[in-house]
Amino acid sequence: MLQIFKDTHYEFQGNRRIAFIISGALIVLGLLATVLRGGPNYSIDFTGGISLVLRFEQHVEESPVRAAMAGIGFPDAEVKVIIGRGQEDLMVRIPEASDADEQVDKVITGLQEAFPGNPLTVRSVEAVGPKIGHELRNAAILAILASLLFIVIYITWRFQYRFAIASIAALTHDVLIVFGLFSILNLQISLVVVAAFLTIVGYSLNDTIVVLDRIRENVKKLRSKSFEEQVNISINETLSRTVLTSGTTILVVFILYFFGGAVIHDFAFALLAGVIVGTYSSIFVASPILVEWNLRKPEKRTKK
Repeated sequence: MLQIFKDTHYEFQGNRRIAFIISGALIVLGLLATVLRGGPNYSIDFTGGISLVLRFEQHVEESPVRAAMAGIGFPDAEVKVIIGRGQEDLMVRIPEASDADEQVDKVITGLQEAFPGNPLTVRSVEAVGPKIGHELRNAAILAILASLLFIVIYITWRFQYRFAIASIAALTHDVLIVFGLFSILNLQISLVVVAAFLTIVGYSLNDTIVVLDRIRENVKKLRSKSFEEQVNISINETLSRTVLTSGTTILVVFILYFFGGAVIHDFAFALLAGVIVGTYSSIFVASPILVEWNLRKPEKRTKK
């Protein structure tokens, strides 16, 4: 097995209090940004609205289209370029204020007037009502909560209850920080982004379980050492695997973020941030919580 770190002895647990402060500060900043902005910036997937896919005969930049949309009464319109199979389309999303057909006609007429001599073709029109958007938002929240519940059950059965609590704390930490970044940067929360959150939960859990499994093994093997030393040794032993897995994943998501196009830009950003934070949390959140728990309620161990 390829190892880029051999016989490392980094003192991770000695700096756990600093890590707790950094994580807490990031979460508070994200929540504060959410409150100051009046709540999350939901896309029309959750608030309701109209999505149009348009195709101009000649190339059109996003900025002039946004300016044209603002000129016809849609200053909050979302405009993205979609490139695929040699064709270039334009996705325009607007909140639905009244009759959908009337809004669509208004958009098409306004853009045709803004770009004369550049014929416009409507590829597709999709409308999402506010009620459906509200139901989708509730379903997304339930999906995340249900995934966390099943994770608690699985890890409690597979390891111990304290391991499950540490894992859930790390996963919640990851989602809150990425969610906070979206609020700070005022990025939209869509169904695609929710899918990215669930992907982050799965990735972070996989990395955390690898560390927890090694901790469980070393608790049995290294009985002469303290629990803090056992955890620190376990992290050092899995460090090569963690860095290699996270590094290759980050490389792929990085390429996806910069070259994947505007449609999946937010999804790729969520994954990029989530993989970085998830790698951090398995070392500096889940494991330190176990150490702090053991300091307050030591686990009874029998010596052979």
